Amino acid sequence: MSAPRIRPVADADIPAIRDIYNHYVRESTVTFDEVESTDASWREKRERGALAGIPFLVAESDAGELLGYATGHPWSPKSAYRFTIENSIYLAPTAAGRGIGSALLAAFLNGCRQAGLRQVIAVIADSGAEASIGLHRKAGFVEAGRLVDVGEKFGESIGVLFLQKTIPQPLLTESPTAVAVG
Repeated sequence: MSAPRIRPVADADIPAIRDIYNHYVRESTVTFDEVESTDASWREKRERGALAGIPFLVAESDAGELLGYATGHPWSPKSAYRFTIENSIYLAPTAAGRGIGSALLAAFLNGCRQAGLRQVIAVIADSGAEASIGLHRKAGFVEAGRLVDVGEKFGESIGVLFLQKTIPQPLLTESPTAVAVG
């Protein structure tokens, strides 16, 4: 098995992204969405993220199969939060456990750094999402809080775990120019 190719999302990827996400809408509590998404909703998410400078990446196999995606959205519409986002990463069910999530998340975080983003927050269901929690912790996310029983899906009360990662910004390579006063 070769490493997946990770690249920016293309319009042709939208149906596969929709299918990956909708699998989790139908089959799990890792997303609190209960209504399946559409191509149009994914195109809108892509455009909103692009306007905010948020990366949207996909992982694909050598054969061109979409294996997963990573993107995000602004944490809050308030301007003071402009450098903080909530991330979203999902893998095709056949891609789990192969290191694809780690590679995709690392590339996404690098894209966030390049975009000047400073904080990434993962909001993860506190049950049924152990792989996602492990993935984020392995990438350096730390627990920032919990909410108990804030969602209900399939008759089950579910809480959320907040994990947060500070994105290190590149150091300045040049010293600021001194300004003479007087």
